[in-house]
Amino acid sequence: MATIVSKDYSKKLLKLISWSHWFTFFNIAIAIICSVIYITSEPLPESLIGQVYLFTNWFSHMAFITFLAFLLIVFPITLLLPYTRFIRASASIVFTLFVMLLVLDGYIYSQLGYHINSSSSDQIFAVINGQIQANSRAFWFTAVVLCLSALSVQLVVSNYAWKHLEQLQKTRFAKYFIHTFVGAFVFSHVIHIWADANLEYDILRQDNVLPLSYPLTAKTTLTKYGLFDKNAYLERRTEPLKLSHDVPKYPELTQQCRTSGDASRVFLVLTKNDLTQKNINQFGQRTNQKTTKLLRHTDSASIDSAWFNLFYSLPTIYQQGVLAQQTSPVLFQALKQAQLNATYTQIGDRENSLPTWLSAEFTTTQSIDDISSFVQVERFKRIKPGLHVLYFDQADNYQYQVFVDALLLAQKQNRQQDIVFMSRIGNETLSDSLSMKPAMLITPHIKVKDVSERTNQMDVAPTLLSQWLSCDLPVKSYSVGKSFETVDSDRILANSNEKGIMVFDKDRSVFVDQNSNFQTFSQSLGEPIMDKSDFPLLIDGINFINQFANNAVHQTGK
Repeated sequence: MATIVSKDYSKKLLKLISWSHWFTFFNIAIAIICSVIYITSEPLPESLIGQVYLFTNWFSHMAFITFLAFLLIVFPITLLLPYTRFIRASASIVFTLFVMLLVLDGYIYSQLGYHINSSSSDQIFAVINGQIQANSRAFWFTAVVLCLSALSVQLVVSNYAWKHLEQLQKTRFAKYFIHTFVGAFVFSHVIHIWADANLEYDILRQDNVLPLSYPLTAKTTLTKYGLFDKNAYLERRTEPLKLSHDVPKYPELTQQCRTSGDASRVFLVLTKNDLTQKNINQFGQRTNQKTTKLLRHTDSASIDSAWFNLFYSLPTIYQQGVLAQQTSPVLFQALKQAQLNATYTQIGDRENSLPTWLSAEFTTTQSIDDISSFVQVERFKRIKPGLHVLYFDQADNYQYQVFVDALLLAQKQNRQQDIVFMSRIGNETLSDSLSMKPAMLITPHIKVKDVSERTNQMDVAPTLLSQWLSCDLPVKSYSVGKSFETVDSDRILANSNEKGIMVFDKDRSVFVDQNSNFQTFSQSLGEPIMDKSDFPLLIDGINFINQFANNAVHQTGK
């Protein structure tokens, strides 16, 4: 009797396992179809070997991860609880979730350039929330329909495989498909090993396109997104980071600004030394105007590039190409349009250290070694409307603090409220570039007291153009920055230098050089820390830098 029961159990279990194999086989086809979204999110390879690799890797990899889902979830459940209805229902639910996760991951990849991961949860939720806020009914309707459709397909496939199991077991085509998948799997891996050894970019750029596939190296990522020269990559050369395509045309301002009369002067008071949070708090206590403390402000460039970041509101990688166009920053174009002055004063022992391109933008420039002649209320009253930049190029901040105190005192006695921005500018070392530099904005236009979101120097020009000069020009047409009052909580910032790219996220900043080395810097500890290579964060940083180029492409339709 026990022998008969054992034979019935074995027969039943073998039938369930055979069914689950065929059920998984059909889900491989479904997974390949659903994963088309990954393939269409990237341009097709240019070479024949790249195209062959694409299709062999696509089919074999999706077959592998689908079979892995069966092996890790469905197969153990079948062995533990070999009840026909339960197993068929459970497997249908498992593969429904598998397909829905695949579709969601594909959508995230098409929007952000990387797969679902814990380190980029804020960006992923922001994409989903954006869709919900745009049209919540359409979003939930689509989600429910997709889920029910996926479950219906699974139930139909499950029922078909169970009822036609004997016929399916007699077919021969499955054997050839299995041999094809295995051959494609081996072939794609051998080709990738060859490509890795020979730096075959057309193949290596496909790394990480599919979920759970090869990770990209930093240099391949930079080359893929156009921040590193492809020829230098193929020849294994290390060159300064630069755009691999032409820099978009920088815009020329037409009659789009309406200067407001309630704040006719702007003072940018800058220093080469650190401003601590204590300094910012003290400055805030010395004024009776509305202050906006930028608690997580960054300035990540050397002094020459920092001026470009500040006034052109673009990352350093655009500097050479934009300056070659000989078009003034939009901020200075607006000043000329409004017939407002732009003055520059450098306080220190050196002569004017401004780059030539920037000196030409100012109405007047001067260098002084002592600020005593400026710290008089009557002197402040005589300053004409316009933009006034003061840069303290000194060993300490003594004269800087004296000047700020005098300026804020003059503001108390001035009926007309001016805009004052105080910050450090320029860096000498990498650790300086990656550190946080608190800043403060005094303006009657912004009511936000403290800004805890990430801000940087590229936000200054958009803030002045919108709040002071009332320009209607879309910010994305000339900048990657935002006005201070509109920055997002999940914002990721980035900038570049000749050696790599700097990315700022939450409480950390990361420098990635062209040799794929990641260096992570803790903002709270103020020192380097050990952390894993975060490629989604690198891609977010690259997307931030590429905003200006991508927006220009969308506007021209090219």
